Amino acid sequence: MITSVKGDYALQAILDLAMYHRGVPVKIADIARRQKIPQKFLELILAGLKQGSFVESRRGAEGGYLLARPPEAITVGEVVRYMEGAKDAKRDGKHKIDSPFAEMWRRVDEVISSVIDQTNFADLAHQWRERQGQYVPNWDI
Repeated sequence: MITSVKGDYALQAILDLAMYHRGVPVKIADIARRQKIPQKFLELILAGLKQGSFVESRRGAEGGYLLARPPEAITVGEVVRYMEGAKDAKRDGKHKIDSPFAEMWRRVDEVISSVIDQTNFADLAHQWRERQGQYVPNWDI
């Protein structure tokens, strides 16, 4: 499954919010800086994610964005499908239905869907923290 840059940035933004999820709004500038996403583009992405009920926004000096649901209740699959739309192999013309590979590509899509539908952002945040903790620099000489 190939996602667009917009889809990748949406996943990164939600992961960032999951990692800093403490019920306190996170400023767009902070997400943009940590995830290396252009701030103007991130504003558009977060507006879309808000329409999809993935995030909420708060106004004011202490405002920002936070997840609309707990990170364990948001899967990668639902975010990808929302941001990319439900792409049908028959419609996109990439894989012809009468191709000798059609059944294989259908199975590949099923496996990918299964993995992303079973992966939630709480698990991703936990796994990422663990991996980052493994790479603590050792300055012993």
